[in-house]
Amino acid sequence: MDEIITKINDMIAEINETENLDIDFPDSYIEDLAEHYVSRELTDDELKELIFKLKQAYDRAHVEAGEAVGTVAAQSVGEPGTQMTMRTFHYAGVTELNVTLGLPRLIEIVDAREKIKTPTMDIYFTEERRDDEEFVRTLANKIGKSTVNDILSDFNLNYGTMEVEAVLDNKKIAEKRLNKDDITAAIEKAFKKDIEIDGDYITISSNKPNSDFVIRELRLLADKFRDLQISGIKNIGRVIIRRDDLPFGLAEFDGQKEWIMHTEGSNLKEVLNMEGIDQVRTTTNNIHEIGEVLGIEAARQSIINEAQNTLSEQGLSVDVRHIMLVADIMTSEGVVKSIGRHGISGEKSSVLARAAFEETGKHLLHASIRGEVDDLTGIIENIIIGQPIPLGTGSVGIKMDYKNK
Repeated sequence: MDEIITKINDMIAEINETENLDIDFPDSYIEDLAEHYVSRELTDDELKELIFKLKQAYDRAHVEAGEAVGTVAAQSVGEPGTQMTMRTFHYAGVTELNVTLGLPRLIEIVDAREKIKTPTMDIYFTEERRDDEEFVRTLANKIGKSTVNDILSDFNLNYGTMEVEAVLDNKKIAEKRLNKDDITAAIEKAFKKDIEIDGDYITISSNKPNSDFVIRELRLLADKFRDLQISGIKNIGRVIIRRDDLPFGLAEFDGQKEWIMHTEGSNLKEVLNMEGIDQVRTTTNNIHEIGEVLGIEAARQSIINEAQNTLSEQGLSVDVRHIMLVADIMTSEGVVKSIGRHGISGEKSSVLARAAFEETGKHLLHASIRGEVDDLTGIIENIIIGQPIPLGTGSVGIKMDYKNK
């Protein structure tokens, strides 16, 4: 295929030279040309004609100067948004996890919310580990949150001696692939001198005389003991493991499967630093976290992916270029900004454009205090004062040449 791509590039260079054209296709177009050249068994003359046809279609696809791309993008994304449902759905393929989808999720994306309702991660594994069930289950218990309550076989409050009594379940500890010494060390560190551990038996004393107040204290002590976290990383709760098909291009043969991990909560930085994790495919639905860990370009791509996935889940199709424009404007200043009065719309250079969106009186008052000047270069402000807008024929001005009069 590389030879075919080289041949097509050479042919385009020759056409540019002989026909005085400026053909410059993206790499994906060249790859598609090469694929069709092989699959349809085209001759060199047919390939040359196809390049000319593609050039015409490519030029037609460009946006004309003066086109209101922002308004078109807003309409293209906003109109399907009215058809979306408001419910929270089960995660695709994982019934145990609930994630925000539909219109609430789309609002979360364009509002660039730092604390999203249902953060989740999709964790993939490297080629050596993606089929290793024991490794995946051990790592799942290392990532997911486990408390003392998850590994107890017996638990009791002794009001006579004012003690919390518990028995560890070695079978549960083994199932969770946890280390018993690490667990007892964590419990001892949390309760220090008030705890006594004898094999699997744990006793925690309140060291206070019997009274109604101390009974309440004992119950709080019991809750603290049972809720003590013994494994897991920050901000991640439950972990779901499932077996799924390898994506096209990664499987050596059809039907090959791999282990995938889904989490409630998100901590991309710590997970990517773990051994055996596929750092290319592992992702989170928290756009701000992606921006902090992987940079603003990754955040931009995440906005595109999340918006597309949210719309496609509802069976809606929006041209990716509209979503790309939204992602570009949200990330153009190096940080993820919302589209609203606290972000893009609230920071426009035009006073009238800001006032037309929200908080009209506040914007006009602040602009008058600061002595701001509106140059009337945009659409909204020209509509407000009744001038032709700078679109289409309105974007062309006429001047008289006095010198040649």
